[in-house]
Amino acid sequence: MKEVTIQDIQMLRLAEPNSHKGQNGRLLIVGGSHLFHAASIWALEVASRIVDLVHYSSVPENNDIVKEIKKEFHDGIVIAREDVGAYIEEDDCVLIGPGMVRDEETRMLTHNLLVSFPTKQWVIDAGALQMMELSDIPNNAILTPHHQEFTRLWDRARAGHPEFSQAHTDEDKVKLFAKTYHCIVLLKGQTDIACSGGKCDERVCAPGETRLIAGGNEGMTKGGTGDVLAGLIAALACTNDPMLATIAGSFINKAAGDALYRSVGPFFNASDLAQEIPKTMRVLLLPDDAVNIQE
Repeated sequence: MKEVTIQDIQMLRLAEPNSHKGQNGRLLIVGGSHLFHAASIWALEVASRIVDLVHYSSVPENNDIVKEIKKEFHDGIVIAREDVGAYIEEDDCVLIGPGMVRDEETRMLTHNLLVSFPTKQWVIDAGALQMMELSDIPNNAILTPHHQEFTRLWDRARAGHPEFSQAHTDEDKVKLFAKTYHCIVLLKGQTDIACSGGKCDERVCAPGETRLIAGGNEGMTKGGTGDVLAGLIAALACTNDPMLATIAGSFINKAAGDALYRSVGPFFNASDLAQEIPKTMRVLLLPDDAVNIQE
């Protein structure tokens, strides 16, 4: 398996100087709950710095929090949960799950949205990832589990697929799961494992791809760093191939965490990581002369 490098990241599509508002990504974030407020806001915080427009939908108290801080998200629009369907069609990607709890409301909302909009580009994380029906996974959806979440997914899938008993390593399991459900899986860990299930059309089937992303440090075990990563991947997936968005998001997230470690050691949190990501993207993606022209 090939490790992701800076050269891979530099394949990302960047905003053109003559582009117009709306041409560089429109993202919908569905997340948060009465119990968890910050998770979906961390995803919003990083995504709003990358795409042109973010639609944000949570429970009423989270919507109110975002309205209060909306001055930081100049192109953000807060929408009620019952109005989500009306916005999905116009957005390039939907992130669902950060801050959502494991309950029947999450299960039903996730099911209804996934089956109603199966051709939309989805990033499925956290609560929605844990409560979704495996049969509802849309083609090319990006799943972002940590090891415990993936173990639960694997155990559920294994019951209906005898061939799963032949996979023993994490790499083999991620590859087989992605292939079976025609999705992209990013298994988060000390070394992230990203695997695409392959793509088929009327003429040919392209094989899947498995990549490793090294880096990161113990400071990134803190709560919320996965929500930052989900927001980053979803923002990149608005204008990029979903597998590229996945490996690039993982690489950038780890690079930002390592930059923080060099500055403050492991003593940083998810908000610090969200703030560091734009700086890291500038270093990785913008040549010095292009930055200097803007300055």
